[in-house]
Amino acid sequence: MPKAVALFSGGLDSQLAVNLMLEQGVDVECLTVVSVFHQAAAGPEHPAARAAARLGVPITLVDLNDEMLAMVKNPRFGRGKNMNPCVDCRILLLRRAADRMRETGANFIVTGEVLGQRPMSQRRDAIRRIEREAGVEGYVLRPLSARLLNPTVPETEGLVDREKLLAIRGRSRREQMALAETLGITDYPSPAGGCLLTDPGFAFRLRDLLERRDACLHDVELLRVGRHFRLDDCTKLVMGRHEAENARLEALAQPGDRLLDAADVTGPTALLRGDTREANVETAAQLTLKYGKAKDEAAARVTVRKAGTDESSDVTVAPATDDEVKRLLITKRPAAEGQR
Repeated sequence: MPKAVALFSGGLDSQLAVNLMLEQGVDVECLTVVSVFHQAAAGPEHPAARAAARLGVPITLVDLNDEMLAMVKNPRFGRGKNMNPCVDCRILLLRRAADRMRETGANFIVTGEVLGQRPMSQRRDAIRRIEREAGVEGYVLRPLSARLLNPTVPETEGLVDREKLLAIRGRSRREQMALAETLGITDYPSPAGGCLLTDPGFAFRLRDLLERRDACLHDVELLRVGRHFRLDDCTKLVMGRHEAENARLEALAQPGDRLLDAADVTGPTALLRGDTREANVETAAQLTLKYGKAKDEAAARVTVRKAGTDESSDVTVAPATDDEVKRLLITKRPAAEGQR
């Protein structure tokens, strides 16, 4: 029985690609990459894990956080509209799939890619370059578009029947959705919905971070949570927008960070990272009050806790003004003159 490793996001296209292989009697193992740049967390509740369970195929979740962060910082082949280095990403994923193919004795790699669907990585020339750079030329089968592409090794060796593969191209998903309906596949996320690097808001915050420091994974993880304020080139404040984010900020706090809460009224939790001198703590406290029940008070107390210790102190400040919020908030809009 032929065996394949499928790069598997759990999205519609990857589910259909695996289904087409199962119909041809191929033994498929799904390989899913998890990182801080993907919306879903690792574990049995990951959308890809649930989708693989429905298909009845095994799945391996691979942590590529370090490799992904290094790639995002310095992509060889550039970025898309936001911070998405799609060509570099495909090369990295195919290299990892190739490692798994050799480890398990699989014959080839399967992906749910559709010719012309992604402008950077799914053009004919990009597909050829990516395979060449990853060292997997001829061993990547794309069942949804296979009949539009050159025959692959599994096709020429008779491991799969090329005539039973598809010839889908372009960005429309009508054909895929129609096929999914016939197969009873109803649970799938929106296309590209899992990659935070394509999200304009996340990408803007990430660009702001990388321009100012050699970010680590803890810094990137923090970008996924709350409102972000830039106090100076080395200092940020991140503010929870609801209880779940407040709790997440507590969990993400590192030694040296400060956690701020309004002392006498309901309000958000905020995390200050960077230079925690008095002026920055006071500014952070003012912003914390602005988003809580004390926003209309003349002044109020804010408790400042040193993360990882029992140390805390109170400061009494006035809530930040609208102009201060506008000046410090990291948004997709260009900052005021002199603030960038």
